[in-house]
Amino acid sequence: MKVLGLGNALVDVLIQLDNDQIINKLGFPKGSMQLISVNEIPEITDLTKSLSSTMASGGSAANTIHGLSRLGTPCGYIGKVGKDELGGFYARDFKNAGVRPILYESNTVTGRAYTLITPDSERTFATYLGAAVEMDASELREDIFSHYNLLHIEGYLVQNVQLIERALKIAKAKGIQVSLDLASFNVVESHHEFLNKIIPEYVDILFANEDESKAYTKKAPIEALSELAKQVRIAIVKVGSEGSWIRSGKDVVKIDIASVKALDTTGAGDQYAAGFLHGYINSLGFKQCGRLGSLLASKVIGNYGARIPETLWKEVLSEAEKIRKSD
Repeated sequence: MKVLGLGNALVDVLIQLDNDQIINKLGFPKGSMQLISVNEIPEITDLTKSLSSTMASGGSAANTIHGLSRLGTPCGYIGKVGKDELGGFYARDFKNAGVRPILYESNTVTGRAYTLITPDSERTFATYLGAAVEMDASELREDIFSHYNLLHIEGYLVQNVQLIERALKIAKAKGIQVSLDLASFNVVESHHEFLNKIIPEYVDILFANEDESKAYTKKAPIEALSELAKQVRIAIVKVGSEGSWIRSGKDVVKIDIASVKALDTTGAGDQYAAGFLHGYINSLGFKQCGRLGSLLASKVIGNYGARIPETLWKEVLSEAEKIRKSD
């Protein structure tokens, strides 16, 4: 089975800071997340040019697709980038991970998400959406979806109602299953009516954390799980250190977290989705799917960034195989 991702194509730029001075000079509240304009990029670049940094093709759905591909699932990814150096990097990075990039191009520069990490491990985010949010519903050709069995969408895209609706209608017409990650509680709150319309009609698998599930159902995790399971075939609610819950009909499974010292929780939910979906499309039981999700989440939070480091993938694949063979 093949998985197609749809999301905001953003280059993740992780920068290790020596102290708080640069954050203060930029005027960013420490630990905050803010959208920035293209005019603010040169100052960030200039202030951090001598510091250690890494880049990766990012965005919530992109992170999930990357994890799926590294687990051995054939994947494609739809997004929009600029006709610039970062846009080229985005495509190459996906190809190197074995993913087929289906990237539209814009005259607007490629979006990027700066993660400024201070010595105390606190993260301050500055995101320029750029070309990523210019993807238009008319650009989604039906033939792109051919040969894929599951479409994974990030919740951040619900701001583009026409795009989401077209993708969902194409998927339904072609018999493609749909998984949706709610992405952020504030996104859920601001688009609750739209989500309540599309989820029961189109979504097969729904991922939410405790805050997102509460924003959608107004209930605590276990009660929220039950409500979500009435709308979708498989509902997953992640509750941080308490693990996660999976429900399909009357079947309920509790998954414990994998023991790890958390350095950076960025991408944990994205990688959980990758592990779960890999197990699901390979016909594993919900317990195994959840354990695969927990495995990948644990590997990413033990390091900085939304990707599992290359050096850990041999270990990840070995542990994943043990889970696959377990009861």
